[in-house]
Amino acid sequence: RHELTRLRTLLKQLAPASFVGAVAGALLLLVLPPEAFEAIVPALILLALLLVVFGPRLNAWAARHHADQVTGPRFVVLIVGVLLAGMYGGYFGAAQGVLLIGMMSVLLPNGLQEINGAKNVLGLVVNFTAAAVFLVVDPSQVNWAVVGLIAIGSFIGGLLGARIGRSMPPWLLRLTIVVIGVVAIVVLLV
Repeated sequence: RHELTRLRTLLKQLAPASFVGAVAGALLLLVLPPEAFEAIVPALILLALLLVVFGPRLNAWAARHHADQVTGPRFVVLIVGVLLAGMYGGYFGAAQGVLLIGMMSVLLPNGLQEINGAKNVLGLVVNFTAAAVFLVVDPSQVNWAVVGLIAIGSFIGGLLGARIGRSMPPWLLRLTIVVIGVVAIVVLLV
């Protein structure tokens, strides 16, 4: 919670984009064949990993060319990026956090711990929204046993992840994110 203090106003602006993206992504999941996104998902995760790895350099460049505020075109890119990440999360979900961290680490002047906290909030918005869409639109498609396991895992992972992420130095947190992203890509490609 401490990490979110400086981002509270920004999160109020970003949450609606996550919500709209999640609704769109969940609806796409219900109408598109599974193969539609399977080809692009590993590429999106790879892009996010590159943003995480090169984020500090890109952020330093952006700080030299922009103030510490996210305004104008940078804000528009952030909103659109959060909307697209929400759509991805509503459709697929896996490695959504890597996408958000990669994008926000380039566009926001905040530290990685704050960005990780923001990622948790936006991920929560997306996951609850997508679940509500599935529940309302086509509950027969929901495997409740899997939903229960994912909910328990997400809750425990969110609590532990926040505590562990707060205590890690930024370089170790960044390395952990990259390792998780690489594992996700390998699992998706195999």
